[in-house]
Amino acid sequence: MPLLAIESTCDETAAAVISRGREVLGSVVATQEALHARWRGVVPELAARAHVERILPVIDEAVARAGIGRHDLEAVAVAVRPGLVGSLLVGLAAAKGIALGLGLPLVGYDHLAAHLYACRLAHGARVRYPALGLVVSGGHTGFYRVDTPTRLERLGGTIDDAVGEAFDKAAALLGLGYPGGPWIERSAVDGDPRRHRLPRPLAADRERLDVSFSGLKTALRVLVRPPGSPPDLPPPTGQARADLAASFEQAAVDSIVAKVSLAMERTGLRLLLVGGGVAANSRLRAALVDCGDRHGAEVLVPPPALCTDNAAMGAIAWEHLDRGEAAGALLDVVPGTDRTARARGAV
Repeated sequence: MPLLAIESTCDETAAAVISRGREVLGSVVATQEALHARWRGVVPELAARAHVERILPVIDEAVARAGIGRHDLEAVAVAVRPGLVGSLLVGLAAAKGIALGLGLPLVGYDHLAAHLYACRLAHGARVRYPALGLVVSGGHTGFYRVDTPTRLERLGGTIDDAVGEAFDKAAALLGLGYPGGPWIERSAVDGDPRRHRLPRPLAADRERLDVSFSGLKTALRVLVRPPGSPPDLPPPTGQARADLAASFEQAAVDSIVAKVSLAMERTGLRLLLVGGGVAANSRLRAALVDCGDRHGAEVLVPPPALCTDNAAMGAIAWEHLDRGEAAGALLDVVPGTDRTARARGAV
């Protein structure tokens, strides 16, 4: 019998029905991109309200696509950390209601561990532990030692902005759309990544497995809107914009890959699991594979559909159920970023 997994950590309302054999029987993702495009970033209150409107129809559609009824479910799983508190609570409330109504076990799982578990869905037995983990998304950028599917040790990560957030801000400066990552990638295809030498903050620091993107964003802003320029200065277009997008993308990728290389040297681990929406970026994927080749390491990245937020990666809940780790009615959320969640004991 399958389980129902629910994802509502940020701005995607998702549900999936997954068999014990980790086969995804039905999966639905309702995006909020259009809702937040006006502000070029996620507005937490709007995200939570949209989850309330969409959560039950999304669950019903996922169950219908699986060709089963709710009474055929064996358990209910929900992402409870980290994320936006309002968004998390909507998913948790739905999961508790369904579990209580059907008398099913309830499982809370970690969103970041689930992103890395997407590699298991895509690559099966090629995933082995321990491994290195890299989560790169709109809200998270972190490096992990992955001892088991559910046990992560944070080695380092961003000290300011997540890389996905940096892409959003860069796209706004360049007059591109939201979310910024895909727009930057498309614009960068025709650009010269060496046209502008943008900074790679902390990339040369061999003492820390940390990255920073705030200075990179500022450097791009200075190029696009030099000091003293008129407030109505239009964003660049054509080749100028393509070169800026490519240079920004390359700097962000170089910053991440430099720390992945350092992590491989320090830990001796030769398998890298990658997850998160920014892992869909083709330049990053290629650079990580090249880095792995230099270190004799294998790099596993899920297909793009499993990189962005989804509930199929909630298959990780079977790892908890197989060890008898069901939660009770007191299950609660742990909001925040990957750093704050770790500080509160969530990872």
